Amino acid sequence: MNNEKDFSKILKEKGYKFTNQRQFVYDVVMENEGKHLNSQEIYELVREKYPEIGVATVYRTLALLEEVGMIYGVDFEDGYRRYEISKEDEEHRHHHLICLGCGTIREVEEDLLGSIEEIIFKNHNFKVKNHRVKFYGYCDKCLVKKFEL
Repeated sequence: MNNEKDFSKILKEKGYKFTNQRQFVYDVVMENEGKHLNSQEIYELVREKYPEIGVATVYRTLALLEEVGMIYGVDFEDGYRRYEISKEDEEHRHHHLICLGCGTIREVEEDLLGSIEEIIFKNHNFKVKNHRVKFYGYCDKCLVKKFEL
């Protein structure tokens, strides 16, 4: 979904009004896809383009976008809720690699848990529909720094 018409249509289908402010917030999230921005970072980026927007509007819009399934929040246990675009073609959400040294976050697109889901279904008669996995460690740059002699 890249245009205002699609965005407006989705909001109306869910019973919400389209506003320019909502579009501005969604545009910033879209433009920064993969950066795992938190609400304050999103607010600051929206304000650069649209200085009249208030912080409460941005926070409410993020909550609304999450409620209607256009974005979702992820907690990386750093005190922030970070946002990503929901993708219709994604069967499961992707995994994350979180560097303990520099804090960078990388995405892993491969679904690493397919066989585990099959075992869970077989052993527990429980059908997994989604999962979230975060791996904590050191990126290549921090590994070099950490283990230099």
